[in-house]
Amino acid sequence: MGIQDIIEGKRQWRAHVARVKALPPDYQIVYKEIQRYLFKVGPVDLPDGSLLSGIVDFFEEGVAAGKGVLELIGDDVAAFCDDLVKDSRTYADVYQESIGGRPGTAEK
Repeated sequence: MGIQDIIEGKRQWRAHVARVKALPPDYQIVYKEIQRYLFKVGPVDLPDGSLLSGIVDFFEEGVAAGKGVLELIGDDVAAFCDDLVKDSRTYADVYQESIGGRPGTAEK
């Protein structure tokens, strides 16, 4: 990764943060909770940015439609996040593989 890649990545992240800050306060709170949850348990490919920017797109559409954030995602933020990453390889999977187990299976 060269210096230009780092600069471009920072520019994109700043633009992303600006979009989040433009959302209504309730959307910002839920976005931050989603982000925190995904950074802890989320998919290995989270740093590529498409998941988080897709959430902001989804939220911007909800705002434009006049919907509250909980109307979009439901009352359980963790369940919403789990559904988003259900088919993705997560850091928990990587950890399980590193200790010799497979997620969801018991060793014999």
